[in-house]
Amino acid sequence: MALSESPITTITLIISFLLLTLHHAESTQPPYSCDSSSNSPYPFCNTKLPISKRAQDLVSRLTLDEKLAQLINTAPAIPRLGIPSYQWWSEALHGVADVGFGIRFNGSIKSATSFPQVILTAASFDQNLWYQISKAIGTEARGVYNAGQATGMTFWAPNINIFRDPRWGRGQETAGEDPLMNAKYGVAYVRGLQGDSFEGGKLGERLQASACCKHFTAYDLDHWKGIDRFVFDAHVSLQDLADTYQPPFHSCIEQGRASGIMCAYNRVNGVPNCADFNLLTNIARKQWKFDGYITSDCEAVAIIHDEQGYAKTAEDAIADVFRAGMDVECGNYISKHAKSAVLQKKLAISQIDRALQNLFSIRMRLGLFDGNPRKLQYGTIGPNEVCSKEHLLLALEAAREGIVLLKNSNSLLPLPKTKPSVAIIGPNANASSLVVLGNYHGRPCKLVTLLQGFGGYAKDTTYHPGCDDGPQCESARIEEAVEVAKKVDYVVMVMGLDQSQERESHDREYLGLPGNQEELITSVAKASKRPVVLVILCGGPVDITSAKFDDRVGGILWAGYPGELGGLALAQVIFGDHNPGGRLPITWYPKDFIRVPMTDMRMRANPAQGYPGRTYRFYTGPKVYEFGYGLSYTNYSYKFLSLSHNTLHINHSSTHLMAENSETIRYKLVSELGQETCQTMSVSVTLGVTNHGNMPGKHPVLLFLKQGKVRNGNPVKQLVGFQSVKLNAGETAQVGFELSPCEHLSTANEAGSMVIEDGSYLLLVGDQEYPLKITV
Repeated sequence: MALSESPITTITLIISFLLLTLHHAESTQPPYSCDSSSNSPYPFCNTKLPISKRAQDLVSRLTLDEKLAQLINTAPAIPRLGIPSYQWWSEALHGVADVGFGIRFNGSIKSATSFPQVILTAASFDQNLWYQISKAIGTEARGVYNAGQATGMTFWAPNINIFRDPRWGRGQETAGEDPLMNAKYGVAYVRGLQGDSFEGGKLGERLQASACCKHFTAYDLDHWKGIDRFVFDAHVSLQDLADTYQPPFHSCIEQGRASGIMCAYNRVNGVPNCADFNLLTNIARKQWKFDGYITSDCEAVAIIHDEQGYAKTAEDAIADVFRAGMDVECGNYISKHAKSAVLQKKLAISQIDRALQNLFSIRMRLGLFDGNPRKLQYGTIGPNEVCSKEHLLLALEAAREGIVLLKNSNSLLPLPKTKPSVAIIGPNANASSLVVLGNYHGRPCKLVTLLQGFGGYAKDTTYHPGCDDGPQCESARIEEAVEVAKKVDYVVMVMGLDQSQERESHDREYLGLPGNQEELITSVAKASKRPVVLVILCGGPVDITSAKFDDRVGGILWAGYPGELGGLALAQVIFGDHNPGGRLPITWYPKDFIRVPMTDMRMRANPAQGYPGRTYRFYTGPKVYEFGYGLSYTNYSYKFLSLSHNTLHINHSSTHLMAENSETIRYKLVSELGQETCQTMSVSVTLGVTNHGNMPGKHPVLLFLKQGKVRNGNPVKQLVGFQSVKLNAGETAQVGFELSPCEHLSTANEAGSMVIEDGSYLLLVGDQEYPLKITV
C-alpha cells in the first residue's frame, strides 16, 4: 500500500472527506406535549408555573395503571393527555450512541462523532478538554432529537466508578483509578452535556440533555471466575467508601448538579444498591441535595428477588426499591408485579407519585412539555451540528492529547519525515471500529485506520496482521511478519486487546498480552533493521515488562481505544506533528497481581496477610508503570515558587485524639469545621514549569500530597490537583493550585469520617518536594 500525500494535505483531505460524506437533511419532528391546539389548558403545560407544580398537576391526572406504566424505561404514551411515549435509556459514554433504545441512526443522521474511549481521554488530565467533549456530545444529542431520531434525552453516562482492579472489563469506561480524577471528570462531563458553563452554576433548571452518574456504588466487578455482578456482595469498609468509592458521586451530584443517578447491580455489605434507603435517600437526596431521578441498572430490580434472594417475593423487591428512593426501572419487572404490590399494600401510592414527579420534572426540564421544541432554547440545533468539522477536530485533539509515550530509547521517536518505508504489523494494526472505539460506541462519522493515517508520512506502507485471529493471537504468523519487517526502514507494531478480551460482563483473568503477541513482538523486533515502535491498544493495563526492557523495542506508545480519528492521531504523534503529553490514569501491574482475588474490595494494604493494596494510593507491590507516568519529546522541570501558608493552623472546633502504635495523633473532624471555615483556610500553591526541549508541548502538571510519616491506613500519596499547561520550546509558565484542607488535606478514618491530622506533609510534583505543616 503506497500513500504519498503530505501530512497537512492528508489531514485536510480526511476532514473534508468526512464532511462531504455526511449529508444531513431535516426530518420529521418527534411528537411533543402541550401542543397549543390540543391540551394547553392543563396547568402542567403552563410554563409560567414552577416545574415542581407542573409535575404535581400532571401526576394528579393519571390513573393507577397509567402511573405504573410510566415507571419503566420504555414509558408509553398517554393519548388522552397528549403525552407522547418516552425512552429513558440512551447512551453517550464517548459520543451519542444507538446502544440504548432512545437513539436511532435510521434517518437523515446516520452517525455521530465518536470520541476516544474515556480511559484515554482521562490521560490528558485536562478538565477543559473533558468539558468540551461532553458539550459537543450534548449538542449532537439535541441535534439528533431535533431531527426526529430520538425518543429520549436522558443519557446514562458518565461511568465514574473507580478503576480499582486492572482486570475489570469496564475500567475502560472510567477516568481511571483516582477518586479526584473521576470526580472532576464527572463534573466536567455533566456540566457539558447538560448545557452548564465550565465553571458551573449558570444552568438553571433547564437541560440541554440529562446526564446520569453511574453505577452507585462500589461497582467494579462484572464476571470473574464464575462470580458475576448480579450476585456479588461487595464487602466495603466505611473508610474505603468515604475516601475511594463515594467521592466521585458526591462531586457529580453537588458540583456537577447531575440530573440522574443509576444504582448498581451489586450488593454492598449485604444490601442491594437499588434497595438501599441509606444510599439513595439519606446520602444522595438528603446529605448531597440530589434533585433528579434515580434509575436502576437494567434488570437490577428483578435480581433482588430472583438471584440475590434479598427480597422474599417479587412484590417485596419492588416495594424495597421504591421505598429506598428509586424512581424508574430499566426493564419490565415492575410491569409484571407492581400492581400486585399495590394491591397487597406493600407499595404505597405516595411512593409512586414521588417517583413520577421526579421523572416528569426531568422531562419538563428538558423542555419536552413546552410545546414545539423548535421554538425553544435548544430548538435551533440542527443535523449540521452532528459530525461537524469542529467536533471531528475535537475528537482528533482528544486522541492526540491522551496518547502516552512510555518508552523512547535513544530518541527513536519521532520517526523522520523523509518518506521512509514503514511496515505496520500486528493484530490491531488495521483495527476495525470494534477495536479503536471501545465499548458503548455509536456509529462513527468516518473511521480513519492507522494505515490511512500514515498516508502522508511514509513512502511505502506495508501491512501484515501478524495473527489470524485478532488480538487473541493463538495463530501467529511470525515467519511472514519477520520477512515483512526485514524489508522496510521502520516497523510499527500495533498490539494489545479488544472487546473480546475486556468488556461489560467479561473481566480478564490474565494481565499479559494475549496468545502469542509477546513472541511476535520479540521475533519481529529482532529481525528489523532498527528498533521497532510498539503501540498498545487497550483499556486495562497489560504487563509489557519484556518489551520495556528489550533493547530492540525502541519506542512504546499506549493509545487506549482512540476513537474514530485515532489512526490519524497516532500517525501525527509517531512522526512528530504532535508532541505526546498524556500520562497514565491507572497503575500498570505485573502479571502476578492476578493472585489477588478480584472480589477483595479492600483498598489498603495488609502486609501481615500478604495483601498489597490497590491503586497508586495504597498499592505496595512492584509496578510495570506508575500512575501518572508519561514521557514527551521534550523535557520539563518544576519549581515551587510560593505557598501561602507553610504552616496551616486549624484552631476551629474540637481537637480529637487517637492512639496508634503508642503514638497519640491529634486531628480535626471535617464535619465539625464547616464549609466557610474550610474555604477561609485554603492553601495557595504556585509552581513554575519550564519546557527545556526544542518542541512545544502540552503538559499535565500533577500535584501530590504525602504525609511526612505515612501512618497505617493513610495513602502512600494522593493526587490533590492537576492542570494541563501549553508551553513553547524554552518557555516557563506559572501554574496555581488552591488546596482546601477539608477536601485535599484530609483522610478517612476507620469510622468513615474525614479527618485532618496534625503533622508534617510534603507537596510533590515531579522530583520536587515542598514541606507543609498542619497543626490542630
